[in-house]
Amino acid sequence: MNKFLIAAAALSLIAPSVALAADHDGGQHPGWAADQGAGHSFHHGDRMGYNDWNSAQPVDYRQHHLRRPPNGYEWRQSNGQFIMAAVATGLVASVILGR
Repeated sequence: MNKFLIAAAALSLIAPSVALAADHDGGQHPGWAADQGAGHSFHHGDRMGYNDWNSAQPVDYRQHHLRRPPNGYEWRQSNGQFIMAAVATGLVASVILGR
């Protein structure tokens, strides 16, 4: 009986973390939002989808006179926008309309 209670307690601790790993895209890319498609206009605080991020073109910030992104962030261009977002999660920190 004691082993059963320990196993049940351990399972109750593990189950919530497994549920949190599932995300909008079926859990394949935890932390990323659902994909919006190439025509979507992103805003500060949005999260890009994993495929949105990968389909956006990397941008050399110096060439486009954009500010240097902090560590862990990168500029991408999509749908006429320059988007600075977190490389690990797609969290959008800044959006500038193309010039």
